[in-house]
Amino acid sequence: MKNIFKKITILSLSLSLTGVAISGCKDFLEVQPKSQISISDAFSNVPNATNAVIGVYDELMGDNGYGIRINMYYPYDSDEIIVSGNIDNGRRGIGRYQLLLTNAELRNPFLQLYRGIEKANLCIEQIPLMAAYTNGSDADKKELRRLHGEALTLRAQFMFELIRNWGDVPAPFTPAYKQTDLFIPQANRDETYAKIIEDLKIATDLVPWRTEAGVRNERITKGAVKALRAKLAMFRGGYALRSNGKMERNADYLTYIKIARDECADLMAKRGEHTLNPSYEDIWRKLTSFQYDPQGEIIFEVGAGGSNSNSDSRMGNYNGPSVNAASRYGTGGGGLLALPNYFYAFDSTDTRRDVTVTNYAIAATNIKSPRRLGELTDGKFRKDWRVPLLPGTALNPGYNWPMIRFSDVLLMFAEAENELNGSPSAAAIAAFEEVRKRAFTNKNNPAIGKTPTTKAEFFNAIVNERYLEFGSEGIRKFDLIRWNLLATKIAETRAKIADMKARRGAFANVPQYLFWRNNGEEIQFLNSFYKANTTTTAPTGWTRLDWTQHLTGNLIDGLPLDQGIARFFVTGKSELFPFDQATVDAYQGKLKQNAGY
Repeated sequence: MKNIFKKITILSLSLSLTGVAISGCKDFLEVQPKSQISISDAFSNVPNATNAVIGVYDELMGDNGYGIRINMYYPYDSDEIIVSGNIDNGRRGIGRYQLLLTNAELRNPFLQLYRGIEKANLCIEQIPLMAAYTNGSDADKKELRRLHGEALTLRAQFMFELIRNWGDVPAPFTPAYKQTDLFIPQANRDETYAKIIEDLKIATDLVPWRTEAGVRNERITKGAVKALRAKLAMFRGGYALRSNGKMERNADYLTYIKIARDECADLMAKRGEHTLNPSYEDIWRKLTSFQYDPQGEIIFEVGAGGSNSNSDSRMGNYNGPSVNAASRYGTGGGGLLALPNYFYAFDSTDTRRDVTVTNYAIAATNIKSPRRLGELTDGKFRKDWRVPLLPGTALNPGYNWPMIRFSDVLLMFAEAENELNGSPSAAAIAAFEEVRKRAFTNKNNPAIGKTPTTKAEFFNAIVNERYLEFGSEGIRKFDLIRWNLLATKIAETRAKIADMKARRGAFANVPQYLFWRNNGEEIQFLNSFYKANTTTTAPTGWTRLDWTQHLTGNLIDGLPLDQGIARFFVTGKSELFPFDQATVDAYQGKLKQNAGY
């Protein structure tokens, strides 16, 4: 989607002083910006201050932001999605949890997040000092307060991403030019969380609601601030890997769970601002067609545009179903695989399954062919849904990244209510059921099931519903970490795929083979995904597809799929990334490496 903001280059903002210090690179220091402007000029009037905040937004997107690495490399492997291919010292090393300190995919996103913080720090410091902030026209004061709130929120988002990937990180809250030592020590993440959660409380009063602002959801509004504050509070109230190598949560966790509950309740009371799109598929059809959703289910999304690695995205090119470049849809897909157990986690009537998981590839002739059970891909950002089509070999489809949706708000509310009350309240059950029932065309479908009423059972239902609702949205791994369930779910996934391979237990009726043919460009299957079939010979006019049979081979790193998933995961280590070697070296012994590395 074409970003509502234009790219700018400002000397004081485009070169992060924090980034300079970490890199220690002479060439970097000598980069000449395309235009130069002093800090006083950058904040001399509302248009210039707006440009400065646009510069903060810029650091969200691109290959080192939520264009590919942070949102599509860092959240995997999990129990839903894994990275395709065999291990390397890059994205697959991240996915398999064999993170060497020289992994090429760690450093640049780390630096970009700090560039975002540095730019935000300048805006947060300078905008309230502007004369128009207190003495300007009502319109100027309103706009500058909005910009101030946006900068506070963006800084919180950058800091949150650093914490959930690296744990205790340096947390600068003043611009680099004011720091006597750029190599500031690591901060306790609980203190950092407390600071940014309080910042978001301030930002809530500074930014307008979506309907007041009259803008699309590529710009932060009050709903986005509240939703992010709720999410940060849930993480602050959850488990985290500590420097002692143990997964722990703090004794005051309920204080933060209550903050999350209250913020979600406020959002749920403003249905004119944000609510569920009644169609799950329509959320993603609109996103891939660059259409605005008047329901506002996507509360905030990172804008992409420019067809380049700095400001655009790779969704649909890197991930999604494999698409031949010679087709009408253009090149794309195959970077992420949806696991067999994830496909079968959905009820056959759950409309989310065939949106979230794709079982086809597209040939140069535009004809679809089926993928085997170990080759399924994610589907929300698929290239063949793009309107208009983007034929050829373009790398950047321009899809925005959805940072948070209203269904997340509903399920966070339900989870927090259950935790605070010791059992699910009527309001918690209603919020949970609103998300679950949306997934089924028939709202009386027995597959919807009866909502549990005990604390433990309701929590397990929330864990499962978030699994089904947010596939390939970069959420699951981090949810599992804050629940201290990542190791458990990885083990369960391996066991389920082993059972599926042997067609035993819950997977006894999964077919060994499927039979298919093309109906025009589409695929037609002869037999069901849910009924046992060991017939090896295809009927006349049909082609045999290995289904569970495909799982018997070596699919990842020369191993069976159930053994290759998250292959090197170690509890008490792998929940966090290491600091890359170049960063450790630059800090000259002042940066403590994470446990186990």
